[in-house]
Amino acid sequence: MTGDIRCICIDDERDDLLLLNEWIKTEPALICVGDFSSPSDGLQAIISLKPDLVFLDIEMPGVTGLEILKLLRSNIELAVFVTSHPEFALDGFELSAFDYILKPVTEKRFNYTAQRLKDYWSMRQKAATYELLQEKETLFISEGRNRIKVPINEIIYLEAMQNYTKVVTERQSYLTLVGFNTFLTKLPQDGFLRIHRSYAVAKNKIRGFNAAEEIVCGNTAIPVGKTYKDTIKNEIFR
Repeated sequence: MTGDIRCICIDDERDDLLLLNEWIKTEPALICVGDFSSPSDGLQAIISLKPDLVFLDIEMPGVTGLEILKLLRSNIELAVFVTSHPEFALDGFELSAFDYILKPVTEKRFNYTAQRLKDYWSMRQKAATYELLQEKETLFISEGRNRIKVPINEIIYLEAMQNYTKVVTERQSYLTLVGFNTFLTKLPQDGFLRIHRSYAVAKNKIRGFNAAEEIVCGNTAIPVGKTYKDTIKNEIFR
């Protein structure tokens, strides 16, 4: 696995495809190896080019982006849906999509996804050596022959990344080979707050709730899922 993320783009709207390519060119870590306005050609390209990442529109003639991901789930490590249809977001995440971007794609939104992709890809190269053990108020993350002691009270937030969990602490980040929901069960239930299908934060690290309706945790603003907003506001402002 190299540092570059090889990707292809599939979108039947040519203008949207060109715009997405322009954003990709601004990110050196992303290498576009093909773009396709024909979903059937894109499907074949996934098989032949074996990209690391696929950017997929959803509503396309002949075969949808959701159907492509269902058909080729074992061939696609990372999938990002880029679509005008917010109503398919749940379907996309149930297929383990990495992200779901609504058109028109803005610079801020693309950069957010690109940074998450780079973080994931960088730590993915080490993840195969990570294991997780728990002992009282401490997690032990094994990296090769080294055992890293991570006090639970130093964890700022957790992020789901595919079948892994990213653990962000005050000093460092780790990617563990433990699924997000399983990881949450290993932590004190009264110490962490689920704020999104992909994020949970340490309650004692929450600094506030900003104008963009994001949780400010440490020095990071973390998005809040729509279905969690009322619960979170009650938790924070009670």
